[in-house]
Amino acid sequence: MPTPTGRRERKKAATRQKIADTALRLFMEHGYDAVGIRDVAAEADVAVTTLFSHFASKEALVFEQEEDFERRLTRAVTERTPGEPALPALRREVHALVRHCTGAGAAPVWRMIDDSPALRAYEQAMKLRYARSLTAALLADPGLSHSETSLRALAWFVVDAQSLAREAEDPEAAVDEVFTMIEAAWRAGTERPA
Repeated sequence: MPTPTGRRERKKAATRQKIADTALRLFMEHGYDAVGIRDVAAEADVAVTTLFSHFASKEALVFEQEEDFERRLTRAVTERTPGEPALPALRREVHALVRHCTGAGAAPVWRMIDDSPALRAYEQAMKLRYARSLTAALLADPGLSHSETSLRALAWFVVDAQSLAREAEDPEAAVDEVFTMIEAAWRAGTERPA
């Protein structure tokens, strides 16, 4: 997430982080289903309305960096070096996202997500949104001459690469393995039948 520059922005960012950290601690200590929004607000010493001004739902508290991840995926396409192909830029970004998602302390959070139908459904909705945003960025790129179907498929594969890698024994190798397949399919999509 970009570092806020003004005093007000820094204060809002600090409040948001405090709420997210408090929620995650309570969820890990007591279980996701046992903790309510009011519990999180009280423990973070904020009003429920303040909590909702930062997070749209209880599930969003667990995925507090989701908007940043979505922006990072689209920026990998829109802000890459001129002339750089899209796939290497996306591969680098997925590697960075996977490193974050598999960092120290991440395993218990992913177990909590996997154990909660509400959190799994929220994660699926996030992935759908990521894929749509990434598709829009790819479609807007004048240097990409693939069909809309190809670009939508690429977006889905890139988003799924993150999920597959975080579940793998060697996440870095998994990203590379998935991107090797994506790149082969991408090349095949540009070849014209004789």
